[in-house]
Amino acid sequence: MIIVAGLIIAFVLVLVFSNRATRNCRWRAVRSGDRDGEAMYRCAACGAVVFTSTGKEPLHCRVNQPDKKE
Repeated sequence: MIIVAGLIIAFVLVLVFSNRATRNCRWRAVRSGDRDGEAMYRCAACGAVVFTSTGKEPLHCRVNQPDKKE
């Protein structure tokens, strides 16, 4: 019974703390596309391309948004 309760609590915590903005996005760094101080990332799920100045993957999905810098 304790194991079942633990699994339910873990599932609820994952739902609460997951980032819905990037749930379907799978960002991959494309180092050959980097430009002056900006890292290029391409989403493996939708094909969106984003350049970030932080060097980290984007925090939001860009499928329906214009190309912006983070």
